[in-house]
Amino acid sequence: MPRSSHGGREELGQNFLVHTPTLEKIAAIVHVTTGPILEIGAGSGALTRHLADLGRPLTAIDIDEHRVAELRRRMPGVTVEHADVLEHPLSTPVVAGNVPFHITTPILRRLLTTGTWQDAVLLTQWEVARRRAGVGGSTLLTAQTAPWFTFTLHGRVPSTAFRPRPGVDGGLLHIVRRRTPLVPIEQRRAYEQFVRAVFTGRGGSLDRIVHQVTRVPRGRVKGALGRAGVDSRALPRDLGAEQWATLWDDVHN
Repeated sequence: MPRSSHGGREELGQNFLVHTPTLEKIAAIVHVTTGPILEIGAGSGALTRHLADLGRPLTAIDIDEHRVAELRRRMPGVTVEHADVLEHPLSTPVVAGNVPFHITTPILRRLLTTGTWQDAVLLTQWEVARRRAGVGGSTLLTAQTAPWFTFTLHGRVPSTAFRPRPGVDGGLLHIVRRRTPLVPIEQRRAYEQFVRAVFTGRGGSLDRIVHQVTRVPRGRVKGALGRAGVDSRALPRDLGAEQWATLWDDVHN
């Protein structure tokens, strides 16, 4: 395959998924969703074939113009576009793909802040998938977005499932946009700032940190933490989505 004008395999993060059980698992998760599908980073088309078998409208995009030309030739029933996932509209109900590992964070940030998609089924680095799903504690990005999205981890994918083999394992992550947000969308910016301030705050205990961030009296903060079912000795990473939303509602209003 000729070198793309956008760079070689390393620059494009081309680690192609070749493990049939994982390809089938991704397609099975997508199968229970509804609506047209956008595949990001289609590459050689291994996943494209499985998604096309679902019989739904499918658009596959890739930044490598040579891969796009080959996929158009081999799969005439699929809409194949030469496009950058960091610029392409994310308005299709379902987004799926083997995410280029080197731009995983920019892609996730864009997915979680733009578009009208409903389900995203993504193969990312294992550590990213694990942290986004809150295994071992929530991350700042997950806590900031959890009122509007749910994150489910569907297992670890060994590095041997890719060609060429990357230096890390993958993880299969399903993100769903909540139909009923836990926090009103018009409060999103203020809520995200609140969560960031709590995550980065100092004070020795959660009630003290929240007090310093909000200037709400500590007694009221302790009551809010109690109503949210949170021990004041907990760390920000220990709070679940509903607990964050309850705490925000109490100290914000």
